[in-house]
Amino acid sequence: MKVLKSLAVIAVLLITVGANAQNKKDRKIMTDAKKAKKTLLKADAGLERFFENSAGYVLFPNVGKGGFIIGGASGNGVVYEGGQSVGMAGLKKLNIGLQAGGQAIIEIIFFETQVDLERFKEGKFAFAAETSAVALKSGIAFNAKYKDGVAVFALPKAGLMADASVGGQKFSYKPF
Repeated sequence: MKVLKSLAVIAVLLITVGANAQNKKDRKIMTDAKKAKKTLLKADAGLERFFENSAGYVLFPNVGKGGFIIGGASGNGVVYEGGQSVGMAGLKKLNIGLQAGGQAIIEIIFFETQVDLERFKEGKFAFAAETSAVALKSGIAFNAKYKDGVAVFALPKAGLMADASVGGQKFSYKPF
């Protein structure tokens, strides 16, 4: 009986340690997302209306892009609904075409309606091949509009890459 209790305690500890390791990673991404939001608003105050009026958004604070003919992108982010974080998201992209370089960006996708947000959360969301992000410069977000229920913005952090497309991105969602 003591052996079973000891095994149960060890199992609970292992599960707790495993959960905390994942939560630590998620907390780091959430902290980065809060900083990224401030950076985005500093770059273009016009984004405030999207933060205030969207049904939700997914913020990827650190997306790495790179390629030479064959390229890819990857990042982790936080999904917000009604201003509150509701889960974590992943972004993957693989493409072939005219491109060269490497870049780190902040990417944010705003969802116009609850239906648009739910499509993302259910894994039924994808960009059309020709979709591209609006590269943020001061004042550009004031005139930006939703297209097919989403508005996408990107802010370069470092690097240089001749490719602004976001088409072909695949997303994952994990609720809290």
